[in-house]
Amino acid sequence: MVQHSVVVRMGTQLLLSVLVTCAADAQSSAAFRKGIAAPGAKLTLLADSFKFTEGPATDKQGNVFFTDQPNNRILEWSVDGKLSTFMSDSGRSNGMYFDRSGNLYACADLHNQLWEIDPATKKVTVLVKDYEGKKLNGPNDVWVRPDGGIYITDPFYKRDYWTRGGMEQPGQYVYYLTPDHEKLTPVIQDMKQPNGIVGTPDGTRLYVADIGGNKTYSYSINQDGTLSDKKLFVDMGSDGMTIDDEGDLYLTGKGVTVFNANGEKIDYIPINKPWTGNIKFGGKDRNTLFITASDSLYSMRTRVHGTR
Repeated sequence: MVQHSVVVRMGTQLLLSVLVTCAADAQSSAAFRKGIAAPGAKLTLLADSFKFTEGPATDKQGNVFFTDQPNNRILEWSVDGKLSTFMSDSGRSNGMYFDRSGNLYACADLHNQLWEIDPATKKVTVLVKDYEGKKLNGPNDVWVRPDGGIYITDPFYKRDYWTRGGMEQPGQYVYYLTPDHEKLTPVIQDMKQPNGIVGTPDGTRLYVADIGGNKTYSYSINQDGTLSDKKLFVDMGSDGMTIDDEGDLYLTGKGVTVFNANGEKIDYIPINKPWTGNIKFGGKDRNTLFITASDSLYSMRTRVHGTR
């Protein structure tokens, strides 16, 4: 009887283990099937007359601004579906971001600077031109937290249009610029090559991709701009990133891969281009995902919405 009882208990434990595993697999599969596309929505090519697209940013109205970096211009895709040139001679802008006051921030790679652009007048203010008297490597991507503090990634990608020499900074860092634009401080110094960056809309958590290390990490944002509580989010790097209103994180490279807040893959959008650079929600209701990929701009209507 004792032997029989042990067998029964072991059988019951095995059954429970199988049921738990199956339930977890079913939940994971259901999450993946959920996806982010709106019912019937398909990936749409909007335009492909560019050399290399990057850095989409969305203004309050939902208009999407993006860069054609090799052609040194910033373009605008309006909410009514019209394409226009917003700015020529854009400092070889790369990543961009609108703050809550409507100012556009651009990583102007030509002279390794961070710009603030007034959309109404197109007046440019250079916010960052160096750190401790030495040129930055090349500001690549930018995110502005709710109080106006700015985070920028600064990897080194040697450009054929530079007249400068090699790296002047001792490493490839992530910097924080105070809301008054007075103080620039490196806040991440242990990455191989930081690139994509985005924060949660409440300004409490920051995601940064180490594309050189093929990792993406999350950090708690402290009031003074410093970061703590570093955690590995996923074993995948990224060029650009964005977040939706369900807390899902979108990473780019070979298409777009979507992870929920727990780091579980829930969707994948294949893009038939050599490289997918960056992504941003736009449109009047922010329920359209805009994707810059090599020489093209794509969009896809979604059931989720973007955040600021």
